[in-house]
Amino acid sequence: MAIITIKGLKYRYPNTKVNALTDINLEINKGEFIGVIGKNGAGKSTFCQALLGIVPNFYKGLYAGEVVVCETKVTEVSISDLCQKIGLVFQNPFNQVTGAKDTVYEEIAFGLENFGVPRAEMRKRIDRSLELLDIAQYKDRAPFDLSGGQMQRMAIASIIAMQPEIIILDEPTSQLDPQGSKDVFNVVKALSEQGITIIMVSHKMEKLAQYCDRIMLLDSGKLLNFDIPQKIFNLDNLKSIPVYTKVCKKLNLKTMGDFPVTLEETKVRYDEQIKC
Repeated sequence: MAIITIKGLKYRYPNTKVNALTDINLEINKGEFIGVIGKNGAGKSTFCQALLGIVPNFYKGLYAGEVVVCETKVTEVSISDLCQKIGLVFQNPFNQVTGAKDTVYEEIAFGLENFGVPRAEMRKRIDRSLELLDIAQYKDRAPFDLSGGQMQRMAIASIIAMQPEIIILDEPTSQLDPQGSKDVFNVVKALSEQGITIIMVSHKMEKLAQYCDRIMLLDSGKLLNFDIPQKIFNLDNLKSIPVYTKVCKKLNLKTMGDFPVTLEETKVRYDEQIKC
């Protein structure tokens, strides 16, 4: 069942002459884990903002088409109303921290307080999100005393605590080390398996290939392709691909006509080739 439907979406920022998004048409199903890739300026962040109504409700500009999220047209409701259904994690956690709270625990509670969540339920949600992101040990620390990676985990935890139907993550692991990135992807994948729809912008192709159900390929504001990772990363002339795919291309290791895109697929194909 589609939880997001986009028809003919076009958007141009004020005082510019080129569309940031052009003729975007797609459907995203409930519980899908969607990756979004493309070069800088491809329209990835603008696409995420369009789902939350920030485009055009906040930035204004020229807008056409229709974006329906959770059976609601984003242009017909306020951003605050959409925030009860959609959570957005920014690339830079400093843009997400309110600065109004003294501790990590209180920072995560901020959104829940605004939505009037009962105190007992708040504690339950906060404790769960702290454990999921492995930051319970920092709950009494001041938010701005955290490292960049720890602060990003706190930002993600604050969104998870809100229990939205959709979580949008714009480069959420850019400040995390490899283990931290893996942990975040594992948490996000588990959430999608629980029925939460995930949309993640990332340059970490190996992780997207491993975890995503489908991947959007954007270029100059246009949707070039939207398919499973195996099909996207086997497209001709796509430069940003998983390292495993690069290796398999050099070795000419194919599976069912396509090159493997994950480490597991590569191992299987290599073992098959050795046996032959």
